[in-house]
Amino acid sequence: MATNTAIPSSPPTISITQDLNKSRSLLAMAIRRFTSNRLAILGLSVTLLIIIVALGADILAPYKPTLITNDLNQPAGFIDANQNGHILGTDDLGRDQLSRLMYGARISLLVPFVVEAFVLLFGVPLGLIAGYNGGIIDDIIMRITDVMYAFPGLLFVIILINVIGRSVWGISFALGFASWPTMARLVRGQVLQVKEMDYVLGARSIGAGPLELMFRHIIPNILGPIIVLVTLDFPGDIIAEATLTFLGLGVDPSTPTWGVMVSAGYGNVLSYPVQVIVPALAIAGLTLALSFVGDGMHDAFDPRSETK
Repeated sequence: MATNTAIPSSPPTISITQDLNKSRSLLAMAIRRFTSNRLAILGLSVTLLIIIVALGADILAPYKPTLITNDLNQPAGFIDANQNGHILGTDDLGRDQLSRLMYGARISLLVPFVVEAFVLLFGVPLGLIAGYNGGIIDDIIMRITDVMYAFPGLLFVIILINVIGRSVWGISFALGFASWPTMARLVRGQVLQVKEMDYVLGARSIGAGPLELMFRHIIPNILGPIIVLVTLDFPGDIIAEATLTFLGLGVDPSTPTWGVMVSAGYGNVLSYPVQVIVPALAIAGLTLALSFVGDGMHDAFDPRSETK
């Protein structure tokens, strides 16, 4: 009498090729969504233009940003005795405003990059460890973030700057140290969801270790929300640097930054409004452009978004 024999099922396997193809497909969809967003493309174009101006300031700027002349508080379009033009005029020390605006873009762009690098360096690993391990490790890390949230953000940054010192790196460290808990909480929440997915459970069942699970299966699938948060934080970092500078807690006043220009021109705002309006518009324009990019990134990596 014949008996039915069950064919043993093979253990679940993970196809590297399928994973790569899926990742490439999701990236292609995100790029399509982003490029179909006109405001996001406009914001990216403005941001890239400012980056080019900042990097090429040594070539593009007509004067050195620290060059002091006798032509103080001159209006836009002023031409000095040597027939040298000053398109945006000069400040209260006779320095060319256009040149300082170009060089100032470097600091306004450098600070948010350093801040977000610090946030990624601390927030992502801590959130990953908390979400993956759970238990007492998760409790400790989350209680630390709760303590961080208990302090008023601006006051905490001011205290750190007074301890570290007023410099580009000091300001960036202070802002980054005050911002990493948000990233840690985001990453933790994403990890708690992703680690229960079938492909992660399947990889664990065939012997994948914690590091392999984190770096091969979890992190690649939470990059979207991380990128979105970073791009959305950029405008806030720029505003924070300008605010600290305006309060007298920024970089040295001789350093050309947009915040320094607004602070220096504030005393002459009624007599020479251009000294405040131009750098303020530059700050507003860059933050608005980055906001458009951040919104575009959010829509691009949102699976509920539809390709237009």
